[in-house]
Amino acid sequence: MDNPKSDIDDIFIRIKKALVARFSLRMDQADDCEIDRNIRDGVELNGTYLWTLMCAILIASIGLNINSPAVIIGAMLISPLMGPIMGIGYGVGIYDFRLIHKAIKNLAIATIISFGTSALYFYISPLGEAQSELLARTSPNLWDLLIALFGGMAGIIGITRKEKSNVIPGVAIATALMPPVCTAAYGFVHGNMSYFLGASYLFLLNCIYIALSSIFIIWFIKPVARREINEKIQFRIKAFLLSVVFVSCLPSVFIAANFVNN
Repeated sequence: MDNPKSDIDDIFIRIKKALVARFSLRMDQADDCEIDRNIRDGVELNGTYLWTLMCAILIASIGLNINSPAVIIGAMLISPLMGPIMGIGYGVGIYDFRLIHKAIKNLAIATIISFGTSALYFYISPLGEAQSELLARTSPNLWDLLIALFGGMAGIIGITRKEKSNVIPGVAIATALMPPVCTAAYGFVHGNMSYFLGASYLFLLNCIYIALSSIFIIWFIKPVARREINEKIQFRIKAFLLSVVFVSCLPSVFIAANFVNN
């Protein structure tokens, strides 16, 4: 006589296996060495990177200045800022502190160059009025945080695949790293601290949550490059990340609540 309970258990086991196979990140995952090489290459700060960066920031500044979404999108597609941010996430994920230091340093240098280039443009530009595209980057909220989180997750998943797709360009557009830097530069040049602080906070949010989602995915796939460290240091890293998440998200929650009320 058949056992109904056993049949039901078998059905659930088959469904579970089908779901695991369908949503598995390991099915088309690239070789660990290839993932490591691709992310480390993206962290490098060479001449080509810097020239591309300056071209992208100038295009984004012009797009914001003339209120052209198409031009801004083009700048975001060119922008190479995503590499160092994912490098930070990957470095934390594999506990490579030298890589973390290098990625943070290169991101800081790239941000300063971007800010300076954009500030110079807005200083000499005869168009001084803030347009809608620029104003849209001055009040980041919880939704911007979520876009950065899920965008970063899509980005790190895309970069760890064997077959490269259009994920990275899409993430670059969605998370919009360039326009906040340009908006902060505009606010600085025109003495508007509200614009400067709001845009700087948006850029910081994007960086933190793109890196954070990268860390989660790297911890999940556990590449061979991941180093063994003692539990005490692991606990400190996780506590620090939790503190950063909590502190960085608070202003966006209040801004989002005010936005909903309005």
